[in-house]
Amino acid sequence: MNDNNVILEVNHLKEYFPIKQGFWQRVVGYVKAVDDVSFVVHENEVLGLVGESGCGKTTTGRTILRLYEPTGGEVWYTKSDGQRINVADLSKKEMKALRREMRMIFQDPFSSLNPRMTVKDINGEPLVIHHVAKGKELERRVTELMRRVGLDPAYMSRYPHEFSGGQRQRIGLARTLSLNPRLIIADEPVSALDVSIQAQVLNLLQELKEELGLTLVFIAHDLSVVEHVCDRIAVMYVGKIVEIADSEELLRNPRHPYTEALVSAVPPADPDIRLQRIILEGDVPSPANPPTGCVFHPRCRYAKEICSQEPPHLTAVAPGHYVSCHLADELQLTGIG
Repeated sequence: MNDNNVILEVNHLKEYFPIKQGFWQRVVGYVKAVDDVSFVVHENEVLGLVGESGCGKTTTGRTILRLYEPTGGEVWYTKSDGQRINVADLSKKEMKALRREMRMIFQDPFSSLNPRMTVKDINGEPLVIHHVAKGKELERRVTELMRRVGLDPAYMSRYPHEFSGGQRQRIGLARTLSLNPRLIIADEPVSALDVSIQAQVLNLLQELKEELGLTLVFIAHDLSVVEHVCDRIAVMYVGKIVEIADSEELLRNPRHPYTEALVSAVPPADPDIRLQRIILEGDVPSPANPPTGCVFHPRCRYAKEICSQEPPHLTAVAPGHYVSCHLADELQLTGIG
């Protein structure tokens, strides 16, 4: 891939939530949920964003779509007409128009659907808000959407509680697809589902990506899921990206100690292979009080003095492979294969 087909470019994105105390609710600090995050996504690519719970993955996705107002940084998006705009600078009116191209699949299929609305109303609402369809045309579009995601259109008069978890996620996916978006932020779309249903939803996402030419940012905490779906993977830890590479390269040749620990937890395809699981000591630091230097150094078994003193920068160690680690050139880490 080359930089000519970049659809999304995130530069030094920050999302800080204020910590308030006392009767007057004075700001005494900040939770640095996303702290200086940068990456690009190419058209028709699936970029995986992985890491432990609380590392800032979901906040990154929501900030890109302006569901949270960014504290700092830039989010450059290339529209369907070729115009390149900074999402962080758009007005509410401009953002409403852009939401036809940039959509989100929410993590929880149980709470992301309005229990008082029928499936027809849920999937038709974006079409009504954006003045795309109404009346018979609206019903026709909803019917087409339901068939596309593998649901019987005869069920469009039913309510969300009448469906299983996998069916609800399909309903949410149909709503996301209703305005023919180009970029989708998929926030752990299968984490709340049974394993057998996960496979169905993942296969459906891949089919729709090929059929509709979608670009996805796939947020997950399970590398065994991400490796089958994503072209590239970005690993996050305490609000920062610590490594980015092609999926196969990152799994076979991790260059950051945190990535090595995540990879060691992926079950091998061959049951006869026994990998040594790396158990990280200590707890994940609080983003309200991150450690000095490298944010991973308190749990890193390779850490040296420089790691606690100076924060590393995301630098290229190979073509397309970027790592934020002072010792990246010294360490020989273990991957899959």
